[in-house]
Amino acid sequence: MKGMAVQKTYVAKPETVQREWYVVDATDKTLGRLAARVASILRGKHKPEFTPHVDTGDFVIIVNAEKIAVTGRKLGQKRYYQHSGYPSGLREVNLARQLELHPERVVVAAVRGMLPKGALGRQMLKKLKIYVGPEHPHQAQQPKPLDL
Repeated sequence: MKGMAVQKTYVAKPETVQREWYVVDATDKTLGRLAARVASILRGKHKPEFTPHVDTGDFVIIVNAEKIAVTGRKLGQKRYYQHSGYPSGLREVNLARQLELHPERVVVAAVRGMLPKGALGRQMLKKLKIYVGPEHPHQAQQPKPLDL
């Protein structure tokens, strides 16, 4: 290797990451396709300085979570489970009911499944802000609209 120029691999450091804010309107967007794109932005895969073991992603605000679209018969067949930890403490609710009660949880569950498991994935999920309705309290961050 004498006389050859060695190309160094760039590794992002958590303290040098530049974070952007994006806002997404979920109205009539397909749940899985929206979640896949949002998970990619939360990870930072759209940036040239992406590093797998560092959180290089941006913040994402999702508005109108209650107007998300799904295909097929998922409204009646897709189920969400919750367990209290006690015997016979398992609760289940279908997608239609979950959208009535807590539409933001539907989007969180979809995105969480597409992020890395463990501490890094939990850190990335904290950058996701979901709101029912068109209003959000993050105007000061000057979020850019993200077209999916």
